[in-house]
Amino acid sequence: MEKFKEKGKALRNTAKEIVIEYMNQDPLCQKNSEGLRTSELFRNCGFDWGEYENATSSNQQYWVVALMRELEKDGKVTRLESKKWRLC
Repeated sequence: MEKFKEKGKALRNTAKEIVIEYMNQDPLCQKNSEGLRTSELFRNCGFDWGEYENATSSNQQYWVVALMRELEKDGKVTRLESKKWRLC
């Protein structure tokens, strides 16, 4: 069972890498820019599975909030008063 936890951890780390790589390339995510909403980052990074019953795109994005808080804790991103995210 431990191998599944390790695989999950690797998947989360890869997801964080994707978000940082995306934000490094998007002008709106740069240090002094306006930033992007969580939903925009979620969709632009390809994490959206599409619309499903009881699993709409809006519901699917909630795990990315935890991902963004991890990146914030690591000092890589900041959340603005507008609730948008940008690089530090």
